[in-house]
Amino acid sequence: MSNKKEQERAELHKTIWQIANDLRGSVDGWDFKQYVLGMLFYRFISENLVTYIDKNQKASGDVQFSYEKLSDEDAETAREQVVSEKGFFILPSELFSNVVKKADQDENLNVTLEKIFKDIESSASGTESEKNMKGLFDDIDVNSNKLGGTVVEKNNRLRKLMKAIDDLKLGKYEDNTIDAFGDAYEFLMTMYAANAGKSGGEFFTPQEVSELLTRLALIDFGNQYTDKDGKVVVPDKTHVEKVYDPACGSGSLLLKFAKILGKDNVELGFFGQEINLTTYNLARINMFLHDINFEKFSIGYGDTLQSPIHWDDKPFDAIVSNPPYSIKWEGDANPLLINDERFAPAGVLAPKSKADYAFVMHILSWLSSNGTASIVEFPGILYRGGAEQKIRKYLIDNNYVDSIIQLPSDLFFGSTISTAIMVLRKNKKDNKIHFVDASKEFVRIDIKNKLSPANITKILDSVRYKTNSDHFSKYVDVSDVVEKEYNLAVNTYIETENNDEIVDITKLNLKISEIVKKVDSLRKSIDSIVADLEGDSE
Repeated sequence: MSNKKEQERAELHKTIWQIANDLRGSVDGWDFKQYVLGMLFYRFISENLVTYIDKNQKASGDVQFSYEKLSDEDAETAREQVVSEKGFFILPSELFSNVVKKADQDENLNVTLEKIFKDIESSASGTESEKNMKGLFDDIDVNSNKLGGTVVEKNNRLRKLMKAIDDLKLGKYEDNTIDAFGDAYEFLMTMYAANAGKSGGEFFTPQEVSELLTRLALIDFGNQYTDKDGKVVVPDKTHVEKVYDPACGSGSLLLKFAKILGKDNVELGFFGQEINLTTYNLARINMFLHDINFEKFSIGYGDTLQSPIHWDDKPFDAIVSNPPYSIKWEGDANPLLINDERFAPAGVLAPKSKADYAFVMHILSWLSSNGTASIVEFPGILYRGGAEQKIRKYLIDNNYVDSIIQLPSDLFFGSTISTAIMVLRKNKKDNKIHFVDASKEFVRIDIKNKLSPANITKILDSVRYKTNSDHFSKYVDVSDVVEKEYNLAVNTYIETENNDEIVDITKLNLKISEIVKKVDSLRKSIDSIVADLEGDSE
């Protein structure tokens, strides 16, 4: 990455941090996130729309055209076309840039913003983009007492926030050397997750873990080849049709595919589902801020296990997920679930108290025949008995488990637990499972462990080429796993390195006897000296 990019990024992060600290006041940090992100989103879609319309007008010959300076009346004539192409419409008077210019004179700024947010959302009503625009501003309550006890206080804080967002050096939308809006969003999410404990961190997967999960899902085992030097090469996929996350949180895992492949190389789009309403809104905002247009993503709201919304979009080439660990679900209390095509093949449902394998079975069911899924798991699911053991038996007997990777502890916000990654594939040729003990693969930064680029590369290369390396990785015949009663815990197959020094007892005894002789000799010398001294004193 160039120095210019790094400087831009550092400056951006510093400014965002300052905004959060200066403006938060009485608003709790986690709640205030909604306002900062919401206003950032408002600025983004305003600039995105202006860039789009101005570019089209200038291309048709009107080089002096400026949508920002157009009258609302003139702008209305293009509403239908703009909505069909961009998914939303904003009148010139309601653009972020024009509202912030008049903010000091607007005594009813909160009312102005409330109307604008409703107008933007309703511009998509009855169109294809309605589901992706609906409710996006719901969490930005401009009348909340959290902003202040009086209208004047509320508006002063909103004014400060708008000006601070306006001052962010995001540059012209099309000229950014960094993905400025998306980068600002990711930084905000990381910042708030790190400071919010479990409430904030549970839906945000650290970027380094996202990187590893995504790259695992992109290893192209089906197209390995031997190069001119006789070396086996396993390439990465350069494009996929569809990517999916059944517990997508803020959408950061899905967007890693756009960053790694380029958004146009995810040909049919990004699909996810989220059960938390606020986080669902954040995920959709995140898509827009990364310039994923409305027709290229489908983020659904609801319980994936009970009411999955993407039946018509499956199967998926790449699935990545960090589902909630060991949450409760209906399980066998719902007699319909055992006949659900996602869960039925295993012949048993995940326990009601632990839905982990319900997510695994759902993911496997929706994975394409040549796709790969990488899932972060609580390690207990690798060795617990009962129904979970029966589901493991189904997965292993049908040769769906590609790799199990033990990760370091303390990687995730709000938790210090260790986790593991389960990699699933349906097109395996070898009846083997690859185990990786990456528990020591981390660097300590501030108060958390992180995966460095070197750590990620080492793990990926091991999975890619199924290496055997003492104390790190082992490619194990399924028969060995069956023999160990379908236990998938990494430490069952990889011996932990013993750093204790090996002691040679014979040499140690010889050394001790030499020390004893020296002590005896020394004692005799001391006794002799003492005797001489006593003789002299007489």
